[in-house]
Amino acid sequence: MATKTEQGAQEYVPAEPHSLDELRRAAAGCRGCHLYRDATQTVFGAGPEHARVVLIGEQPGDIEDRRGAPFVGPAGKLLDRAIADAGLARADAYVTNVVKHFKFKATATGKRRIHQNPNRTEIVACLPWLAAELSMLHPQVLVALGGTALKGLLGPSATVAASRGVLLPWPQAAYQPELFPDEGARLLATIHPSAVLRAVDRDALYDGLVADLRLVTSALAG
Repeated sequence: MATKTEQGAQEYVPAEPHSLDELRRAAAGCRGCHLYRDATQTVFGAGPEHARVVLIGEQPGDIEDRRGAPFVGPAGKLLDRAIADAGLARADAYVTNVVKHFKFKATATGKRRIHQNPNRTEIVACLPWLAAELSMLHPQVLVALGGTALKGLLGPSATVAASRGVLLPWPQAAYQPELFPDEGARLLATIHPSAVLRAVDRDALYDGLVADLRLVTSALAG
């Protein structure tokens, strides 16, 4: 018989949440997959409940895991700059991740924690939290930052390269449609800001990220 941990996060999500704060408190005790064992804490989304845009990344990093807040490290600072350069109001944006715990491998000395990509099982286990966030927010646009976020929404065959640069209608065949009903939100796929930080030609990738986010600005203004 499957244990509660093996059944994923749904067991921990309040049936009828009244606020994001209620979801955040519940997520702090999530044991829906094994990642909680090594992570410092759950890192839930952050932003206003009236947010018109939800930016979705992969998972918290080392700094986010220690601080308990999403996108507060170097990638988050770059994302904030890109949001501003794209003409988006930061107060209109909510940031979160498909996976709420930091997955890492410690070095032999234990002094560094090396980011590890979450696998499909870990992503699926955590998706009920993202679904609950979206059910409270009702955004106009979702922005998938990188391949992991996009696959979490659309399924394992989705790629940023095939979807980037256009605002997509919310797909009827989205992965786990019972979790992510079509509420009229549109979807944009773009690169994760950490990809810019790792790139040789950072300026070109950054300009591409800003250009993608300007599509969101235009959609909100329309």
